[in-house]
Amino acid sequence: MKRAASIVLLFVAAAAFAETKRAFSIEDLYRVKGVGGLTLSPDGKTLAFTVGVSDLPRAKRTTKIWVMDVDGQNARELTNGDADSSPRFSPDGKQLAFVRDSNLFLLPLGGGEARQLTSIATGVSDPLWSPNGKWIAFATDIYPECGSDNACNKKVADRWSKGKLQAHMSDGLLYRHWTAWKDGTVTHTFLANAETGDVRDVTPGRFDAPPFSLGGPLQYAFSPDSNELAVASNHDPDPASSTNSDLWLISFNASTPNARNITEANKGYDNSPQYSPDGRYIAYRTQKTPRYESDLFMIAIYDRAAGSSRVVSQKFNNWIDELRWSGDSKSIVFSGEVEGHNPLFKLDFASGAIAQVWSDQTIDAFDIAKNGREIFYVHRSVGEPSEIYRAELGETFAPSRKKLSTFNRDLMNEVDIRPAEITTLAGIQVFIVKPHGFDPSKKYPLILNVHGGPQSQWADSFRGDWQVYPGAGYVVAFPNPHGSTGFGQELTAQISGDWGGKVFEDLMKVTDALEKLPYVDNSRMGAMGWSYGGYMMNWFEGHTDRFKVLASMMGIYDNRSFFGATEELWFPEWDLKGQPWNSDLYEKFSPSNYVKNFKTPCLVITGERDYRVPYTQGLQMYTALQKMGVPSRLIVYSNAGHWPSWYEMALYYTAHLEWFQKYLGGGAPPWSTEAFLRNAVFDTTTGKRIEDEKKAPENPQGKPDVKPR
Repeated sequence: MKRAASIVLLFVAAAAFAETKRAFSIEDLYRVKGVGGLTLSPDGKTLAFTVGVSDLPRAKRTTKIWVMDVDGQNARELTNGDADSSPRFSPDGKQLAFVRDSNLFLLPLGGGEARQLTSIATGVSDPLWSPNGKWIAFATDIYPECGSDNACNKKVADRWSKGKLQAHMSDGLLYRHWTAWKDGTVTHTFLANAETGDVRDVTPGRFDAPPFSLGGPLQYAFSPDSNELAVASNHDPDPASSTNSDLWLISFNASTPNARNITEANKGYDNSPQYSPDGRYIAYRTQKTPRYESDLFMIAIYDRAAGSSRVVSQKFNNWIDELRWSGDSKSIVFSGEVEGHNPLFKLDFASGAIAQVWSDQTIDAFDIAKNGREIFYVHRSVGEPSEIYRAELGETFAPSRKKLSTFNRDLMNEVDIRPAEITTLAGIQVFIVKPHGFDPSKKYPLILNVHGGPQSQWADSFRGDWQVYPGAGYVVAFPNPHGSTGFGQELTAQISGDWGGKVFEDLMKVTDALEKLPYVDNSRMGAMGWSYGGYMMNWFEGHTDRFKVLASMMGIYDNRSFFGATEELWFPEWDLKGQPWNSDLYEKFSPSNYVKNFKTPCLVITGERDYRVPYTQGLQMYTALQKMGVPSRLIVYSNAGHWPSWYEMALYYTAHLEWFQKYLGGGAPPWSTEAFLRNAVFDTTTGKRIEDEKKAPENPQGKPDVKPR
């Protein structure tokens, strides 16, 4: 009873403290410092990590490498570049490798300046030391006819990009990916000599090795004796329709190329290799269903002596992300998506038993001490930006949890960063963030935010959308409907072949429950979404009029034309069960077939370099809205892909706040959409606000009426 009373008093005190802070704004979002890239030194005494700092007025972002003792003491900036990333301790702990200016640098930790190790025009990403300290593996995009010949790669690239003629050519699919045209390039794994910087291509040929990936675990690993490298690569003849990444072993003792496929029997996905410390096994993530990118991610073990693989995580029915071997090679610690969190679990290799050993909302990166007990990790939650923590694995509560960094302390003391309440409405998990200065006796406008993926989850993690809108006076709700991860693979799978079915029904049930909350004004409800969430906004247009306003970003409007222009065809082929000419789901679940019902004011945002959901989808949606006489606004980023850059996102938040204020009555953005789009808010040289000399004439195109001279 006393403990319950103490918790109530704690919440009351926290609420009172929040009232002394001011509301969160767009500008505050760009004061948040990003902490990441965490790694532990071999002697277990030092942590290296990156800290990103944004300067919105100057449109500049810097990332530097920091180090600190494992008890949180002696934190200090280690590098002085503008974009230093990927810190990696050498095996002997005497040097730190990192990436600067798209090349490898080495910094002696005993003192002295960093020296540039590589100088290649094709760039460096994802460096990894060999255990003997002689090599550093990395990924780079090259022309296969050039291999590791830097002069050849530079010559071809310069001729292509700087010549008078600009054009693309392809004889096969997957000719462009995410935001870039392939133009004959492939991703290869190189080795750099840690002494001389000389490089060699260890994955020659016309296949990506490793495949394209948006973050996630590393796709190659060294054997403990440094004589072998496991690399992921997909050699299927139709890569646009295949998820068949395999693991290939490359022996450095052989005199000729010798890559050997150890997962050929599985036509699904195999990736993220990790050798056991004793060298007997390779653990990796696997999916068993071919061409299904959202199949269950499991852990498999390859026995190097027997030459056979087996799945060892059958008892875990959610996606597995990062994994780490224990020092004795008897267990694996992994992170998994579970009900809006990603706890850490321990898998006993012999018995297959799985137990949760730590949970702390969102864990972005982690490293484990050699004793197997201490964990160091980057944590964030809806109400807490990223910081570094330490804990003891195996505990169920938090007595050992210690916060090691305080990069965002001053901001949190000044600004009301709102936490989320996690609840269940109509059987569906929903995160609700209440507005700044919340008064339960008042009613507030509501924004429903539908997640993308569609196979993903809203998680208890800090994001701009979860703070900017509550800071402007909105209740925001983030549901995890059918198709979400973290609630068992069966629920995740049920969205495939049913894009506008159960998910739509779930969202309507959630909205039914939300509008009955005593603090929600059900006459002022809006909805927004990105990617699949943008598709759902387009679907809302033709299937419900309960929202006063919608905002669709990077959303599919017409399934048939989407199929003809997207790059990863395995996605629609699985989720819509075939191609447009042999599956009626393309027509059944296409928002373009319900234009006659469009009536809700809608903001449409897209990017010209979005090759996942090509920007013409947004143009088509906007044209339909305009021809139906529906109030609508179109914003097209010239250089953005499916995920706009950090600076471009300031326009995203501005446009949403302005659009929602017009129809829902919340707070206004600190500047207008038109002014920010015209680069008329900040002088990026001085960082000062530009004074409005006179209001620009009305211009719905958002461009100058007269071309500047």
